[in-house]
Amino acid sequence: MPRVARELWSESLRRTRNATMSRLASLFGARELTAAYWEDLETALIQADLGPKACRSLIDGLKRAASESAVLRADALRSALRQSMLELVSWADVAPTPDDSRPHVVLVVGVNGTGKTTSVARLARLHQRFGRKVLLGAADTFRAAADEQLARWVERLETEMVAGAPGSDPGAVVYQASEAALSGAYDVLIIDTSGRMHTSHNLMAELEKLHRVAAKVIQGAPDEVLLVIDGTTGQNGLAQARAFTKAVGVTGVILAKLDSSARGGVGLAISSELGLPIRYVGLGEGLDDLLPFDPERYVDGLLPELSPAGL
Repeated sequence: MPRVARELWSESLRRTRNATMSRLASLFGARELTAAYWEDLETALIQADLGPKACRSLIDGLKRAASESAVLRADALRSALRQSMLELVSWADVAPTPDDSRPHVVLVVGVNGTGKTTSVARLARLHQRFGRKVLLGAADTFRAAADEQLARWVERLETEMVAGAPGSDPGAVVYQASEAALSGAYDVLIIDTSGRMHTSHNLMAELEKLHRVAAKVIQGAPDEVLLVIDGTTGQNGLAQARAFTKAVGVTGVILAKLDSSARGGVGLAISSELGLPIRYVGLGEGLDDLLPFDPERYVDGLLPELSPAGL
């Protein structure tokens, strides 16, 4: 990874590192591994929003490592923690990539305020950098300014979008966008959906409908269902991910606003508790600040003092 990208990861996770993970520095000093020590370590990890399942997995793994290696002091556990954290986020399969047979369809979902529409635009730019022709579908017809916001991104991206009238059927937009993607020989179709609340059954049912509509026009679509999670929401992101996965079979997560969060450990919670891979992360304000998820840079950004030399 280029030096600038390494620095971006480190700087983006600085708030998490300073606000919550800094406590680990003292916990990995010359301390004996007593029951009180393990409780303190678990508390520090929970405060970083790693979630109960991830925390328990990490603590159990460290205890096993300490027992197997006859480790009695905390300063010998640093590398074991780093490795255990990597294992929680490194298991994911390879994300599907577009081929030449038909448009690659991506349905982007998430609640209001997560940065979903911005993530759609950034994802489009990422595909453009690979030389792909991208079409956007503006299926968020319930938010008055949604089309205008996406239209501004479309202008910057120098691409096209399919939109409907305010308040119109979002299913019709998905249908028209899918047909346009086929007839226009687009490589990728990215559909922005309404930022519906994850507690509303009726709105979740509508998301299921959009999923089915895309498949009617383009067989096998959508190829990806990406859930945008606001990195500042902490454990509430887990509740969102559970609901959306149940409704539309989320295949991956975009962790947005990671650079403005002191709770960046939520990525470990999502990956370990829900079995969802983190596909992309938002690490800045610019159009090019959406990056493919890098497990090592993520963990090292949280715990730079635990990084091996040279990373």
